[in-house]
Amino acid sequence: MIRNRFFLFLALMLAWVIAADAQKEKSKTKEEDPILFTVNGEPVRVSEFTYIYTKTNGPRANFSKQSLEEYLELYQRFKLKVQKAKAMRLDTIPALKTELEGYRRQLADSYLIDREVTERLVEEAYKYTLEDVDISHILVLIPGDGQDTMRSFQKITDAKSMLEMGEPFDSVAVKFSEDKSARTNFGHVGYVTALFPKGLYKMEKAAYTAPIGRLVGPIRTGAGYHLLMVHGRRPARGEVECAHILVRKSTETGVLKDAKGRIDSIYQALEAGTSFEELARVTSEDKRTNLKGGHIGVFGINRFERSFEDAAFNLEKEGTYSKPFETTAGWHIIKLISKRPVGPYNTAKAGLMTKIKDDTRFEEAKVSMVERIKKDNDFKEFNTTLSSFADTLTKDFLTYKWKAPETKPQAILFAFGSKYKASLGDFMDFLDRSSRKRIRLANTPVADAVKSLYDEFVVEQTLKFEEQQLETKYPEFKALMREYEEGILLFEATKMIVWDKAAQDTVGLEQFYQTIKGKYAWGERAELSVYSLNSLESGMLDRVQKFAAKNTPEEVLKKFNVGQDTILVYGTKTVEKGRSKLVENMAWEVGAYSTPEVNEREKTLSFVKIEKIIPKAEKTLDEARGYIIADYQDYLEKLWVEELKKEYPVKVHEEVFRSLIK
Repeated sequence: MIRNRFFLFLALMLAWVIAADAQKEKSKTKEEDPILFTVNGEPVRVSEFTYIYTKTNGPRANFSKQSLEEYLELYQRFKLKVQKAKAMRLDTIPALKTELEGYRRQLADSYLIDREVTERLVEEAYKYTLEDVDISHILVLIPGDGQDTMRSFQKITDAKSMLEMGEPFDSVAVKFSEDKSARTNFGHVGYVTALFPKGLYKMEKAAYTAPIGRLVGPIRTGAGYHLLMVHGRRPARGEVECAHILVRKSTETGVLKDAKGRIDSIYQALEAGTSFEELARVTSEDKRTNLKGGHIGVFGINRFERSFEDAAFNLEKEGTYSKPFETTAGWHIIKLISKRPVGPYNTAKAGLMTKIKDDTRFEEAKVSMVERIKKDNDFKEFNTTLSSFADTLTKDFLTYKWKAPETKPQAILFAFGSKYKASLGDFMDFLDRSSRKRIRLANTPVADAVKSLYDEFVVEQTLKFEEQQLETKYPEFKALMREYEEGILLFEATKMIVWDKAAQDTVGLEQFYQTIKGKYAWGERAELSVYSLNSLESGMLDRVQKFAAKNTPEEVLKKFNVGQDTILVYGTKTVEKGRSKLVENMAWEVGAYSTPEVNEREKTLSFVKIEKIIPKAEKTLDEARGYIIADYQDYLEKLWVEELKKEYPVKVHEEVFRSLIK
């Protein structure tokens, strides 16, 4: 439990560090990063000390002489304990090594994925949300089974050829587009904004980067093939919160009516000072909103008809309303409740990150990252090794029957320069771990299944390779891993030498208790009788209290609980003077009793009576055990630190220390 709290703290600090990219340190030479102190010859450099000093003290890290001296003493103690933990070879315990590796993987994910992929995508998406784009598109669907992609590609290519020959976009859209809306909008979608629906990232990227007026495509998305034309871009409108009044053009029977005349009279009533909300409730024919004073809610662009959207976004001042305007539904008046422009990056970041991680763009970006790592690190494949292996396999490979040989072949499958090599044996281990994936490919030709699994293995190993470079690429990653490792070692060493001993060494604890006798004492206490009377018998309360004032609890119960009827129960409690609400409003003397309290939930009336006053007394070891064990732990830790100082000499470079003082 203690360890969990410790690493929760580290995780929180990690979040702070990741957010503080501006404080990222570059690698320093030994001359730029002098040794501040040594523990048994092991150096602690200035960068390490200032990093942990600043991080731990936060705004209080003023680099004053007193502050630095205090923290230097604490950090020296910490390093002494870590030195002892290493001498005890705690860093070789398998369980602790596994724990550390688990934390490393979690931390590596935040660097590899969040830094390399998520942050770039969030920044890109935010940049896109600052603009709305006016687009037209033609869509040719790809069949669900993906079998006839050539037909789809040929159709979109034919559409592109016609456009390039000068055919108008709207007529080509009506002829070729399989987007049902093309029949009415002729392919012109209008203004849209990021983020595009899931699976349309490539189309979104093209919409925000393509030159205005130039045909782009074919673009392959999850929906099919697209041709795209960008007509214009404008600053993003954001969102608005509005209410409206609607007068429809015809009745439910289709009879035309004077909608324009009615909306004009409503507008005149508004101008005369009538409440918009009241008029909406009485006159609006939008049954979904009229009872709510016409409140539509919050909406962005491209949700309603263009005339409706323009009227809403053209209102500048909150509380103002539009003149009557027409849509296909009828005549409207809109009231602006609030405007919600695109917020600053720091505000929008969290919401964008959630959406991005649930979008196909995230997987596409991971693929791009893997390709970048391969390109930057001289990735080479030895395909003959893979093909020779695939040739040896039968259909059993795609069942539970297949097992990798005990002796794994060392032939190289691929390598990152001379730094990292993956062998055929490593791939076989991966295949052993991926039995479910193999079986899911049972209807696939063996050679194709091997290639698919090999591609996954390459991605896994590429990320593993990149993880190994993190300490070199990110100094703060290296610092955090040092913290994790030393934190684990400190916990284990302290547990063994201090905490466990304090809890289990009964003889030592008794001897220590004798040295601090008198530190923990009881104040004056009272033994109480606590009575609870069934509230249905409240008329007996006065009789019960008077009898209880002069008789023992046993006598009280015997008198009032007649037969099998239990109307009164009793318990005991010992309280310290000034430390209990039970006795705060009553005389501190034997025989005194409190004002009754009603408990509605339990249907009882309760009061207490003081039976005995206990004078001040020293607490026994058992009575103060928790406090005394804590004191004993502090005592053992002080002894331990003194022993460590003798065992492992500490040398501070005073000149370097003085250079830190501001």
